[in-house]
Amino acid sequence: MIDNLAQGVQAFTSNAYLVTGERTVLIDAGANFDIAAAIRDRVDGLDAVVLTHTHRDHVGNLEAVTDAFGVDVWGYDTSIDGVDRAIEDEETVQLGDHEYVALHTPGHKDDHLCFYSPDAGVLFAGDLVFQNGSFGRTDLEEGDRQTLIESIDRVLERIDEDLEEMHTGHGPSVSRNPYDHVELSSQMARRA
Repeated sequence: MIDNLAQGVQAFTSNAYLVTGERTVLIDAGANFDIAAAIRDRVDGLDAVVLTHTHRDHVGNLEAVTDAFGVDVWGYDTSIDGVDRAIEDEETVQLGDHEYVALHTPGHKDDHLCFYSPDAGVLFAGDLVFQNGSFGRTDLEEGDRQTLIESIDRVLERIDEDLEEMHTGHGPSVSRNPYDHVELSSQMARRA
C-alpha cells in the first residue's frame, strides 16, 4: 500500500509516501508538518527512509523521523548530511512488497533518484516529472536542463506503457496513463 502522508497538508512540503508491506519504507520525509505522528497513525515502525533527493522540502522532517523511529536514511550520496546508506544507480531496493530499481536521474539535483518496479507497475518519480507534462526545475543549484532531459529519456526507456501509477514529489499521483505524462514531460522539457 502507498499512502501520501503530505496529502492535505497546508505547508511548503514535498509529498512523503509511506509504502507498507514486507518492508515499510518512507519515501521522502517532506517538511513543515508532524510526519512522525502521521506515520504512527498508520504503522508501528519503519524499516528505512529512502530519498529521491535532498532538497529541503523533501528532507526538512528527516531528523524528526530518524529521532522517532531510529532508522537509516538511504539516498544516492552519503556525503550529504543525514544520508546513511548509498543507493547505487541500477541497485534494487525493496519498498513495501516489491523490488524497485533505482535510477540515477540528475538534472533537477545531482543526487536525484527515481524508483521503478515493473512487477508493481509503479514509478516514484521524485521531482523529475509531474502530471500533465510538467518537469523538475532546473534554475536551482545543480539544475541543468539538458541533463534533466537525458534523465527523463532514461526513465522513458525503462518504464513500459503498462505503467499503472506514477507518484511524484509534488502534486497528485497519476494513475491514468502515467506513461503518457512522462512522455509529454520529455517533449515539454525540450520546448521550454
